[in-house]
Amino acid sequence: MSFPRKREPLFPCNGGSRFRGYDSEVYLDMTKLSVATLPSITTAARPAYSRDTLTPGIVHFGVGNFHRAHQAVYLDALFNRGEGHDWALIGAGVREADEAMRQKLMGQDWLTTVVEQEADSSSARITGVMIDYLKPGDSAAVIARLADPAIRIVSLTITEGGYYIDPASQKFDPTHPDIVYDAANPDAPKTAFGLILAGLVARKNAGLQPFTVMSCDNIPGNGHVTENAVAGLARLVDPALAEWVKTSVAFPNGMVDRITPATSDREKKLLAENFGIDDSWPVFCENFKQWVLEDNFPAGRPALEKVGVQFVPDVAPYEHMKIRILNGGHATIAYPAGLMDIHFVHEAMEHPLVSAFLRKIETEEIIPVVPPVPDTDLHDYLALCEKRFANPKIGDTIRRLALDGSNRQPKFIIPSALDRANADHSLTGLALVSAFWCRYCYGTTDSGEEIAQNDPSWDRLTAQSRKARENPAAWLEMTDIYGDLAKAPSFVAAFTKSLNHIWKNGTEATLQAYLADRL
Repeated sequence: MSFPRKREPLFPCNGGSRFRGYDSEVYLDMTKLSVATLPSITTAARPAYSRDTLTPGIVHFGVGNFHRAHQAVYLDALFNRGEGHDWALIGAGVREADEAMRQKLMGQDWLTTVVEQEADSSSARITGVMIDYLKPGDSAAVIARLADPAIRIVSLTITEGGYYIDPASQKFDPTHPDIVYDAANPDAPKTAFGLILAGLVARKNAGLQPFTVMSCDNIPGNGHVTENAVAGLARLVDPALAEWVKTSVAFPNGMVDRITPATSDREKKLLAENFGIDDSWPVFCENFKQWVLEDNFPAGRPALEKVGVQFVPDVAPYEHMKIRILNGGHATIAYPAGLMDIHFVHEAMEHPLVSAFLRKIETEEIIPVVPPVPDTDLHDYLALCEKRFANPKIGDTIRRLALDGSNRQPKFIIPSALDRANADHSLTGLALVSAFWCRYCYGTTDSGEEIAQNDPSWDRLTAQSRKARENPAAWLEMTDIYGDLAKAPSFVAAFTKSLNHIWKNGTEATLQAYLADRL
């Protein structure tokens, strides 16, 4: 592989130089990431530990960008201190798409380049905390690894939509076909929860202590949600097994936070140009990261408090703050920005109408229904979120924020709106967010550009959106998403008015009307 050359050297390399920028010449000296080439890489921080000293302690389902920029980075920092080397990671996946990630990481000895980006700086580090990745679909191998007494934690980042939650009730759905299949085939399951349950049963039968199950997804009460999924599946197999899960297995709640966009050719090219590293799937992210955990790990845990993880008795206040203010903020700007053909999140924050829309909804409608958080000013937290959203180096896209609204809206927006409806408080802004989502799901932007499918339920959402153009109430017929909020007169009225205004006047004029209190 090659990368463009400029005349001024960026950094020295073995008698040559690597260069930043574009020119007519192409320079061929770039380092392919692997254990063998690590000593020659001088542009990124490298593991200070020998990977030969690592032994597995964690199996992680869902080896995506967020996991590699968050949990893996915390472990890398701990390992660099010379501690916790018996807590190395083994990856696991359940989807066919996971095999592509596995192949790319295997080709570079499970190493990952993580690039932390701020407006005025960029730095790279190479993490080596993963030492294996189990082949997706090989249930027997995964279950055998889960039964290994060395494995004391099983963690997950499988996205909000991966927990088989009924959107309206926010409870585990035991009727989902995937769950029904696993209940009928407990020895050869296909879901992460089926594999986890099979691993727990294997340990139970062998007289081994259960591992702790730790969710790292953005879900309120993610530990409780994970427990409900594992125990709910167990109940379909054997009610006594479900009771054993609930009384014997730990499911700590946690709050995780780091903005981590998807990897594209853009990120690979930037890594090559600026750091001279050829990584098949690098991760770009912001400098900021946060992890708050309940200290409930009966089988032991790494000393993550030494590298910045907060262990607290109750994660709920931190979860509410992050999910409603940060994730709710992302959902707030995603759809109007998408409808105005804005590509990057930082570009949305540069648009005066979008940034003002975000601040008005947050300060007037979201923050007032967020419970207090220890030692935290919620308005300061909002200001930090706004700064993070505006980071031009991240390259986060509006399309990523708009993804999977059918799973995200019930977690990030609808709870705040329902709280306000129940308290008989104004919810004009939150209803407008929902109306923008409905208009986005129509499938075209205000300029007429097509919006490609961006939700697992896209066909259904598009059909409902087209009905709602003439009859806004049709959108709220999706009671599996809106639940009781669909019956709240104040929300129905505000949503109807907002959607009609969007269709008549367009996104920009609707934002102007809302900001002027004319909606």
